[in-house]
Amino acid sequence: MLLAKTFRSTTFRLALIAIGTFGLIVSAIFAYVYWSTVSYVRSRSDRAIVTEQASLREVFARSGRDGLIALIDQRIADKSFADHVYMLSGPGAVVLAGNLKQWPDGATAAGWTEFRAAVPTLAAQDPLLRGLAATLPDGSRLLVGHDISDLDGFTARIRAAGIAVVVLILALAAVASIGVTRRTVARIESINATSRAIMLAGLDQRIPLRGSHDEWDRVAENLNLMLDRIESLMGDVKQVSDNIAHDLRTPLTRMRGRLEKAYHAPRDGEGDAALIGDTIADLDIVLAMFASLTRISEIETRARRGAFRTVNLVEIAGEVVELYDAAAERDSTRLDLAGDAEVLMTGDRDLLFDAIANLVDNAIKHGRAGGRVTVTCCNSADGAVIAVADDGPGIPADQHDRVFKRFYRLEQSRYTPGNGLGLSLVAAVASLHGAKIELRDNAPGLLVRLCFARSANGAPERRA
Repeated sequence: MLLAKTFRSTTFRLALIAIGTFGLIVSAIFAYVYWSTVSYVRSRSDRAIVTEQASLREVFARSGRDGLIALIDQRIADKSFADHVYMLSGPGAVVLAGNLKQWPDGATAAGWTEFRAAVPTLAAQDPLLRGLAATLPDGSRLLVGHDISDLDGFTARIRAAGIAVVVLILALAAVASIGVTRRTVARIESINATSRAIMLAGLDQRIPLRGSHDEWDRVAENLNLMLDRIESLMGDVKQVSDNIAHDLRTPLTRMRGRLEKAYHAPRDGEGDAALIGDTIADLDIVLAMFASLTRISEIETRARRGAFRTVNLVEIAGEVVELYDAAAERDSTRLDLAGDAEVLMTGDRDLLFDAIANLVDNAIKHGRAGGRVTVTCCNSADGAVIAVADDGPGIPADQHDRVFKRFYRLEQSRYTPGNGLGLSLVAAVASLHGAKIELRDNAPGLLVRLCFARSANGAPERRA
């Protein structure tokens, strides 16, 4: 099964294309080496033949035919010319001198020729000879040649070695490509098997790692991290659904109870008006909850970046403090604004107002009665910072990451007004503005800091 998938895989087809291309390149290189070597060796042999023929023709020009015959006989007797062949023939193809018995078949009266013939002075049987023929002024024909059997064997060995090397390289490349493809297909199949298991069983499956720390392990690690993230998001969705059902059950149950009671009771103008008012109030709570969810979703989709302008955090924080001053006085809480006189940044003014307002509202609601809430705006080396501090019971350190989830409420906050969406909105606004949220112990109480990054030109950075 794996082998069949290997041969059908795109990786294998690409490997075959690469092997074919590589094989053509290697074959072309060896062909060039073969042609260059043979040409070089043959050219040296041809130059020796041309030089020897020129020497013989000079002797013919000086001493005539008899002198040429004498020189040919001398060459044949000389062992240093043992691999040379000579033939001088007269009219009617009569052999006048030389170590060839007859004029070679197919050889012309002038020009190069290759042939096989028995030569008494050569040990090889019918060696391969290469010669140069010429017609002398008296009409006789002169053939000067050289035994190229060694050259022929040498070129044959080069050709055989080249073919063997090309075949070996192609075989090794094919084996390597099949091995690499099988490994790739095996890893892909492992990912596919895990994916099928996830589709059938759930998100608790993970792609196995081999510990090789290669690119496949990195892909598996990233996919596992993605699955962790998906599982976490699915858990958040389930929690949000459960929390919505829990938070909607109370107002809807109250509304149904009132309406059912009014349905069975006689009409009473004042009582009906009070019932309608209470029902509208409960509906407002439900609608406000859905409005908050819609607003958070809109912010998280970054649909509001078009409203980014240069704003002064101190001015926005001052408006929030002024808005909540009356609420703070009702709880005997002191609400102060501190820090720098001007803190500039780029952002959405309305969203920043909502985020700061939620932080201040939470600080007043969950802080100590008769305590103090301080809003601080300042410039830091990294950018703009706004902090909201109270002196209430604070939030346990192990709950810091969970309070930003939708509808999440601490146990001590269950009986205070709210729906658990305030800090979720703050987190969405911070993410939109590329801000970092820090929760710290104010000893006593809680300190929440929003830190906005600053770009290289000094303006707060807008992160995607």
